[in-house]
Amino acid sequence: MLHATFRRLFLPAAVAALCAPALADQGAAASQMFSHEMRRLHSDEVVDLAARFGGQAVLVVNTASHCGFTGQFRELEAVHQKYKDRGLKVAGFPSDDFRQEADDEAKTAEVCFTNFGVSFDMFAPISVTGDKAHPLFREIARQSSAPRWNFHKYVIDRNGRVVASFPSRVKPDAPEVLKAIEQVL
Repeated sequence: MLHATFRRLFLPAAVAALCAPALADQGAAASQMFSHEMRRLHSDEVVDLAARFGGQAVLVVNTASHCGFTGQFRELEAVHQKYKDRGLKVAGFPSDDFRQEADDEAKTAEVCFTNFGVSFDMFAPISVTGDKAHPLFREIARQSSAPRWNFHKYVIDRNGRVVASFPSRVKPDAPEVLKAIEQVL
């Protein structure tokens, strides 16, 4: 009887105490990943990334307007449309780190919004590699790897952990990307 009472009263508390650090780490990862404010592309609107993406599955992509992979905006938009009602957020971050982004933010916006009909979140250009990388991409690199080129894709789970990354040549609607997305939804 005493043994059963011990298990009923103390075992749940012991399990909770052991799991608390792991749960705190998950919350810290999400907090660290998205604890930034960023301006939307070609807009004065500033977005609190933690409010927008915290607790959500996110596909993060570094983009460039004059890259051979720029056509992937079509597939990114299709992935956004396919999964947005299931909770996936798609977030694009233009960067000139690989010398293929327009000098004028209005031209970047035109490529995204007019040429490709992008309706997912696009943000003002930032650095995504090296010492000048935005903290979001420093955290992504810490968890995975820094992008080696434009249109590198990262699947981030609801706890702010990078669970998969895909190089530029892998299209956003490739089976392996969709599988990783399905796993975090």
